[in-house]
Amino acid sequence: MQKKEAQISHPAVVHALAAAFVAASFGATAGAQAPSWPAKPVTIVVPFPAGVGTDAFARPLTAHLSKALGQQFVIDNRGGAGGTLGAAVAAKAAPDGHMFFRGAVHYAIAPSLYPKLDYDIERSFVPVALVSSVPQVIVVNPQRVTANDLKGFIEAARRADGRMNFGSAGNGSSHHLAGELFNAAAGVKIQHVPYKGAGPALTDLVGGQIDVMFDGMGSSAGHIRGGRIKAIAVAADQRAPGFPNIPTAKEQGLNYSVSTWYGLWAPAGTPPAIIQKFQNDLRGGSAKLNAAEGGEAAPMGEDRARHDRSRVHEQTPPPKPLGGIQGQGGARGGQGRQDGGRSRTEARRASEPGHRVAAAVA
Repeated sequence: MQKKEAQISHPAVVHALAAAFVAASFGATAGAQAPSWPAKPVTIVVPFPAGVGTDAFARPLTAHLSKALGQQFVIDNRGGAGGTLGAAVAAKAAPDGHMFFRGAVHYAIAPSLYPKLDYDIERSFVPVALVSSVPQVIVVNPQRVTANDLKGFIEAARRADGRMNFGSAGNGSSHHLAGELFNAAAGVKIQHVPYKGAGPALTDLVGGQIDVMFDGMGSSAGHIRGGRIKAIAVAADQRAPGFPNIPTAKEQGLNYSVSTWYGLWAPAGTPPAIIQKFQNDLRGGSAKLNAAEGGEAAPMGEDRARHDRSRVHEQTPPPKPLGGIQGQGGARGGQGRQDGGRSRTEARRASEPGHRVAAAVA
């Protein structure tokens, strides 16, 4: 198989976010006395439905933090609009340390796709920690896709000639862009089926209503271990921790590398002493979680800056706004299903020759 190079990022925003995380690691006021915190239950807004990678990484952390800090930490799932709805809710919260926001790499993508956001990820929030960095993994329903390796998978996609489909968390999500990037790198045409969150898409993959997902390892891990879905390749330079038997795409002849990261933010104005205390208590839980979920612990401070410089790859030009994502043919066009997932009938139609839900990524 001829080797090709494929990487994904939005450099300007990612660099800014990386710098903000570094600043947050050093920004607590020296000698500041932490207030009596937390004084009541703490809410962590997760901007996607339960069961997705963002949620999967958040729940074990809330259990760790509840025990470590002596107050209940609870999840508030606020899915919709590619994760931007939950961000908007958290941005308006009181900056008293009792609401935080759990986001991921899609917040480096969102400003290019949604130009009229009612929050600014850099101004509306204070970065708390980058909890984990995990690779994307190509996973298939084993009844619908019988290939066992990347070469066989690409050959099957070419034979399908547009009838194979992949699910995503919605237009502009990391799953969506990872799938379109794979199409370009491998020279195939796998049709995009957008959902309202990765959870409903993953449910349909397990149930056999769609063929493929380009998912984060965190949300797919349990289903891979249980044999409900089959992993074809990890989109990383090295095999994922905890999954030594899943080869990388590069090992199989395709230089296809896509990873996602999970972070925590606080509303702008949250006292630095609270953020510093929160960072200290996060470290232990984050390390244990990454070992279990196939992720990589994300360092802070100067190590964090070096980590980001090694991870961020320039992409020129940056993604077009949402208007550049266009459907081809059919009344549904590129709008897809954004109201909680597709029915089985709709998912079947997405794989039929006459139905096209394709996205153009610059």
